[in-house]
Amino acid sequence: MVKELVHDPILLARKSTPATREDLGTVEDLLDTLKAHSQTCVGMAANMIGVYRRIIAFVDGPGYTVMLNPEIIRQEGPYETEEGCLSLLGGPRKTTRYRKIKVRFQTPGLQTRLKTYEGWTAQIIQHEIDHCNGILI
Repeated sequence: MVKELVHDPILLARKSTPATREDLGTVEDLLDTLKAHSQTCVGMAANMIGVYRRIIAFVDGPGYTVMLNPEIIRQEGPYETEEGCLSLLGGPRKTTRYRKIKVRFQTPGLQTRLKTYEGWTAQIIQHEIDHCNGILI
């Protein structure tokens, strides 16, 4: 189900708690909401729809990837960039990102995975993990 977006910076600054099997319904809501905003958004964290669990979804090639409890365990190649956010009003803001990251996460089937991402996809993942950590750009 497509959910309403949260725009309150106080709510968005709340840290999310670990996702569990009971949160799997949020995965579908998050994907539905991301797809509904596909013209202006490439990634979302569950707190953007008012669920304070560590769940992110993002465009990954021709499809979408969902990560539960994502954690960056390695990062390389810092660079400065500007990013906008569907939840935050106003223009793009400056931030530091890394060109290459290694992420440990769980699939919606609760299987643990390790995967390395580079470039634009790595930037999206970093932005969404920041949301989970209550960090606003």
